[in-house]
Formats: sequence, structure tokens, C-alpha cells
Amino acid sequence: MDERLVKIRDYLKNYKGPDIKLMEVCGSHTAAISKSGIKSIVSEKIHLVSGPGCPVCVTPSAYIDRLIEIAMEDNMQVATFGDLIRVPGSKESLSQAKGRGAKVEMLYSPMDVIDMAKKEKDKIFVFAAVGFETTAPVYALLMDVIVKEQINNIKLLTAIKTMPEVIESLCEKGADIQGFIAPGHVSVITGSKVFEKLAIKYNIPFGVAGFTAEELLIAIYGIVKNIGKPVVNNYYTSVVSSQGNVKAKALIDKYFEKTDAVWRGMGEVKNSGLILRKQYTQYDMGSRGLKEDIKLNKACKCEDVLMGNISSRQCPLFGKICNPMFPQGACMVSEEGSCYQNYLAGNI
Repeated sequence: MDERLVKIRDYLKNYKGPDIKLMEVCGSHTAAISKSGIKSIVSEKIHLVSGPGCPVCVTPSAYIDRLIEIAMEDNMQVATFGDLIRVPGSKESLSQAKGRGAKVEMLYSPMDVIDMAKKEKDKIFVFAAVGFETTAPVYALLMDVIVKEQINNIKLLTAIKTMPEVIESLCEKGADIQGFIAPGHVSVITGSKVFEKLAIKYNIPFGVAGFTAEELLIAIYGIVKNIGKPVVNNYYTSVVSSQGNVKAKALIDKYFEKTDAVWRGMGEVKNSGLILRKQYTQYDMGSRGLKEDIKLNKACKCEDVLMGNISSRQCPLFGKICNPMFPQGACMVSEEGSCYQNYLAGNI
């Protein structure tokens, strides 16, 4: 470790200022912080909490229920990423529904659905388009191929969320957060400038961070040194610029428009979602209006965990009836979920 990093580590370890709470709003940051053991080497006065940065964790139960309905219909096939299969709906998950005949296919890339659709033209393939600004360009590329090649047996059910609006919602609701570790992957697309209005409005620092232990320590140090200041600093300059990926944003804008969206456990957040533009509704499988969110287990405190109000371990279900094998809430489903990572850290 070079001399600069040693000084940063020592400063964070020996910090004796006011108690501060920093929130990472990226599921990959949650996993990286847990795996690197950063919480164990910073002062007890610096509290690192996880926010709503895991895409499957914030997907509402109504969306899962709709996917299950589709997967049970004749000549319908749902295609999705692996984590989403285990997310609880209001009654069951896709994995459980698959056990009673639901047609669900796990893919590694959305583009794989194109070959599937071309091979079975008498079947409709519905891709579960879940994620943040990071994956939105991939869905836009998928739409580009579908439209240009006139592939009419692929449709999307969307639950795409955008980060700045949910951060603003947290601040408006009075979340006790003194600084944000801004999402690195999202910032590649959006650019770091997208957080400036929030920094100024709430007089709070943002630090765009990478994913190695060193990159995270540098970002945390920068945020701590700027507590109480309306600044946005980019500590991930190797891939993140101020303006972001202009071409990717233009492609997203070509096929998607902003919409109000429900975040699991947090309710509806204005303009925090992306949905297919009305001229492309023939490719939409009923994404509009999926706003109901019903808990599988009413004792689950995922919403408080997502908002940084409590830690995972303060949920009464954590580690008892809720674990990665039998998740009661979405925060325990994905390895990007804070409950999953906290459970893993305590059981290695």
C-alpha cells in the first residue's frame, strides 16, 4: 500500500469527529464493501449503510406476479436474469411457479432472446427488463434489433429504475445521511454531473467510486473531508466522465421515456422509472400500472433497510427464518442485497 493510501486508511481509522452516516446506492458497492472488510477498518463513528441500489431488491411484487401470470399462459416464455427468479412476489417467486409449470428461462444476456425468438416463431418471448441506468442501454440495443429486424414475438416487461430521483426521495423523506457514495456503474452512463443538483439542494457531498478496496477508501475519505459541503467529486475517472456516455443516453432516450415507478418497500417515486415510449407499446407486455407491492412476510423490514433506517441485523427475521436459501424479502435474494451480504459476512 502506497504512502497516500496509508494516510487515508489511518485518517479513516482514527476519525474522531461527529458521527456520520454514508450511504452507498449501488449493489456492487455493497458487495465490494462487505468482501473487502472496509467497515472493520474505519472508525466506529463512520457508519456505512446500504441504500436502494440492488435492482432486484427494489422490484415490486406486482411485477413478479405479472411475470408469473405470463409464464403460465400458453405459448408464452419468460426470459430473465438469474437473481430475479428467486425474488418473492405477493404469493410466490418465479422459481416456485416454475415448479408448477411456469415457463421461465434464465439468460446471461438479453440479446440471447433474439435467437430463441427466431427459432420458435410461434411462441412469444417476454424479457424481464429490470435494472438501473447501467443496463438500460442494453435493453435499448435489444429494442433496436427487434424494431429493425421486425421481430414481433419478443416483448418487454420493464421495471427499469433511475438513481437521482430515488436519492432525492430519500433526502426529501429526511433520511439521516450525511454523504453519498455515488454508483460507479450508473455514473459511467449518466456522468457525475447528474448528482450536482442534489448536492447543492441538500448541501451534501457525493463521491463517485470505483469498486476496489483502494478506490472505495479514497472515495470515503473524500466524502468525509467534505461533509456539509455541496460537492460532487469523481474518484473513478478511469471510466466516468462529467457528461457520461452521450451515445448510450441518446439510444435510451430513443426507445424509453420517464415514468413514475414503484420501488419495493419505498412506494412510488416520481419520474424514477423508464418505460417504452408509446410508439413502441406493441413491444410492451403490460408494464404500465404495475404499482401494487404486497409483502410475502409482513414482518420483513426490507423497506427500512433500503432507506438506511435500520441495519439488516435489526430486522426481526434476519438470520432466523430469512436467509439466502429461504428469503422472506428481496434484500436477501441477490448477492448485491445488503441482507445477503450481512448474512454472508456473519457465516463465513
